[in-house]
Amino acid sequence: MRIRGYKDTIKRVFYQILFEYSLRKVYLCNTFNLQPSILYLQFSIYKAVPLRLPDRLPAIELLKKENIFVMGSSRAEHQDIRPLRIAILNLMPLKITTETDLVRILSNTPLQLEIHLMKVKAHTSKNTPVEHMRAFYRDFEVMRHEKFDGFIITGAPLEHLDFEDVNYWDEVMEIFDWSRTHVTSTLYICWAAQAGLYHHYGIPKYQLPEKMFGIFPQHILDPKLPIFRGFDDEFNMPHSRHTELRREDILANPELTLIAESEKSGVGMVLARGGREIFITGHSEYEPYTLDTEYKRDLGKGLPIHKPENYYRNDDPTQPPRVTWRGHGNLLFTNWLNYYVYQETPFNLDEIH
Repeated sequence: MRIRGYKDTIKRVFYQILFEYSLRKVYLCNTFNLQPSILYLQFSIYKAVPLRLPDRLPAIELLKKENIFVMGSSRAEHQDIRPLRIAILNLMPLKITTETDLVRILSNTPLQLEIHLMKVKAHTSKNTPVEHMRAFYRDFEVMRHEKFDGFIITGAPLEHLDFEDVNYWDEVMEIFDWSRTHVTSTLYICWAAQAGLYHHYGIPKYQLPEKMFGIFPQHILDPKLPIFRGFDDEFNMPHSRHTELRREDILANPELTLIAESEKSGVGMVLARGGREIFITGHSEYEPYTLDTEYKRDLGKGLPIHKPENYYRNDDPTQPPRVTWRGHGNLLFTNWLNYYVYQETPFNLDEIH
């Protein structure tokens, strides 16, 4: 981002130093003989730039209970800084749950973020109060003339349908096209990843014989990419889907780069347009009990479902889950915000094209 003015330049350097410190905490502790707890304390003292959310959004109170620093828009407006504008197209049925998951994982950055929730006009949510939708969401039609530093498009429980049979497919295609000229970088998650790759690049999805359900290790194919900075060679990612992408289809398209995959869950992450589009087939944003809730919900409905793999302690559904994905999940979103949004976006959003 090109920052105007001496004060903003100082702020940019300051926050970048803090970000780099957080990624290199182990190295710094070893070099300067510091205890990790001391470094965390120093970082938390100066981490004064929060996530900026609409006033009264339920996620604010939920995350405050988790000791996550968030700020209502009325207070944030008094800070002398240009926040990153992040739009979220939330296609999930339980919108408040999805909002909270994404807000939680976006909060781990020293950058101030301004969150804008988007919805499609052609679909009315049946699982979220109308009052909530009216208070916090805007139709794409209302937002189409705005520009954003980053954009997240969530999954949707629509895998049983062909893309063309989704009742809001025309509007979703328009949003996909709009994002290319109005957003610096877009994250497509799960169904949105399949839909985006199909729309932009003609990549088909394939029905699985049974649900891909559990926590699966992903192998990094290009560890030098900024999105993987600070990652181990492998990282775990939750998956919950009935369809898949195939490796050979991705590799056959020169505009696409397969950057993470799994022996069990297949294609994990795909990069396009130099990082302006990143497609993720799993759910690094999931909180610990999401798969447990899905499993017990489907059992209660009498649906065919197997236990989520690599999830419960001792593979026992009566025991709590083993959370093995949260660290890399936080790092993935933080790296996206820093290297593909903050470092690339112009100060003047009108320059995005």
